[in-house]
Amino acid sequence: MKGLNLGEFEEIVILAVAILDDKAYGYAISREIQHQTGRIVSLGAVHSALHRLEKKGFLQSHLAGATTKRGGKRRRFFLLTNYGKKAVEEKRRVRENMWLSIPKVVWAR
Repeated sequence: MKGLNLGEFEEIVILAVAILDDKAYGYAISREIQHQTGRIVSLGAVHSALHRLEKKGFLQSHLAGATTKRGGKRRRFFLLTNYGKKAVEEKRRVRENMWLSIPKVVWAR
């Protein structure tokens, strides 16, 4: 594992996975990102980020059973690992510290 670094889009994807909990799969994640950010993201970009995050150890996935509704295709669900939770918490801590470090005078200008 290569540290707790997350890119901006990876952070958004991992947060969407956390929000969706055990219902996090590609399409649902892309919808959640759009709902939370107003940003339309391609399913390919989401899948790419999910696989990177899984490779880094931040997420784990499993395939659900096939359904006739999906033409026999199985859906891959993603969950946060403890390592992923630690990475998100570290990202939040850094951001909060930086926001709190901005002098009030900056906002008064």
